[in-house]
Amino acid sequence: MKKTTLVVLIIAALALAGCKDKPKTEAPATVPQQGQMPAAQPGAAAPGADPHAGMKAQEIPAGAGKKATVTQTMNSGGYTYVEAADEKGEKVWMALPETKVTKGDKIEYPEMPPMVNFQSKTLNRTFEKILFVPGIRITK
Repeated sequence: MKKTTLVVLIIAALALAGCKDKPKTEAPATVPQQGQMPAAQPGAAAPGADPHAGMKAQEIPAGAGKKATVTQTMNSGGYTYVEAADEKGEKVWMALPETKVTKGDKIEYPEMPPMVNFQSKTLNRTFEKILFVPGIRITK
């Protein structure tokens, strides 16, 4: 009986010692995994707002990707949608921050993984396959 009481008291003492307040440390920032949006930062857009609002197209360096000729283009919802045909005639749709581009322009764009069956609410259209690129380079 004395051993049981002693064991119970030791376990209770250890449990109480483990429950003391520990100094609070700031949680490390989480790194978004591929395909996830980064966590909201202070001063970021409110929930439900367009996280890409005000985003500018990036300058694409020469030789950084594939070459193609613009066959269609349209702007909607702050984005430019471009259909372009490569040298083999294969067509691809891409979306990028709003950019001035016209049919017939020769462009370069970075290779990106496609998004399948993307539905654009502003265009009321579903793209079978579309690339989301940070920008294009008009080569003319």
